[in-house]
Amino acid sequence: MSNKFFQSVIYQLKEAFGRPVGVIFDNDTIRSFSDMSAIENILEEVTHQCSGPGKIYTAAGFTFIGGGVRGKTDFIAFVEGDDEEAKKDVSILSVSILSIKQFYDEKFDKINFIKNVLLDNILPGDINGKSKELHIPTDVSRVVMTVRILNDYEQTAADMIANVFPDKEKDFIIRIDEKDIAVVKEIKPGTAEKDLKKIAKSLLDTINAELMLNASIGIGTIISDMKDLAKSYRESHVALEVGKVMDTDKSIISYNNLGIGRLIYQLPTTLCKLFLDEVFKKESIDSLDNETILTIQKFFEKNLNVSETSRQLYVHRNTLVYRLDKVQKLTGLDLRVFDDAIVFKVAMMVKKYLESNPNKI
Repeated sequence: MSNKFFQSVIYQLKEAFGRPVGVIFDNDTIRSFSDMSAIENILEEVTHQCSGPGKIYTAAGFTFIGGGVRGKTDFIAFVEGDDEEAKKDVSILSVSILSIKQFYDEKFDKINFIKNVLLDNILPGDINGKSKELHIPTDVSRVVMTVRILNDYEQTAADMIANVFPDKEKDFIIRIDEKDIAVVKEIKPGTAEKDLKKIAKSLLDTINAELMLNASIGIGTIISDMKDLAKSYRESHVALEVGKVMDTDKSIISYNNLGIGRLIYQLPTTLCKLFLDEVFKKESIDSLDNETILTIQKFFEKNLNVSETSRQLYVHRNTLVYRLDKVQKLTGLDLRVFDDAIVFKVAMMVKKYLESNPNKI
């Protein structure tokens, strides 16, 4: 068990019994709220005498009892005192610690299990059986959101995210690596995309406000079978990877909204390079200056409307037409023509994708 969690448990039990209490784990770690130097001196003797669950031993003014299941001693509980009352208290303490330990271990097993499901480390045929064993429903609607912390962070980020989703029986917070934290969220059937984005925005605002960390969130598709959890996780990961290339100004990216970026992400880079060479036979796309690129982006944002784009850029309509003519001379593509605009838009996306994945084959 985590030290922070267990220290809190020990403190509450100490208050309940009205005397110092503690636990010795199998790695000889002593957890208590008193000076236990006397116990440290007889640790080997106590471990030997309490070698089975339920065995009581008194020494150095303390009463000890072995705790565990199936004949194996997982810990030794102890209380201060060596009278009959102390023996009753230590027996109750042992049962309490065992119950808490089993609850915590089951929770930890759930987290490990969900993580292995996300990472495709469990055979699909074994997922439902293990889920039932851990009392995890398999047929509820869930979605995976991957939170990518853009700064260095500690475990506190995962802990804070866990506090945002307090229902530990329905929602799981999984630390994937030093950057990514997966949120497995149970949702109601029929939950809309906009509702998922509201949840993600609330989480992102909390991360920014409380931890002052920069983050982005990828949202996978909603699934209704535990066996599809890995699929939703992969989609949330793809959303982040594609989103940082295609929508660099967005912090929340949904897999369902990736559009053609989803297709580009799955193409081999050799094919992407061939496409760029074919589109820009006259001049490379790199020959376009920043002003021209900005003009093109605004032109696309305004749905190829010359008047609206010129107003947005605060330039004369003729200036915009001149720039578009310049693009046509360099590339052979007239962006005022829908088909040419589509080809150019895709080409720009492919270029950004290649620049962000230089080592991908």
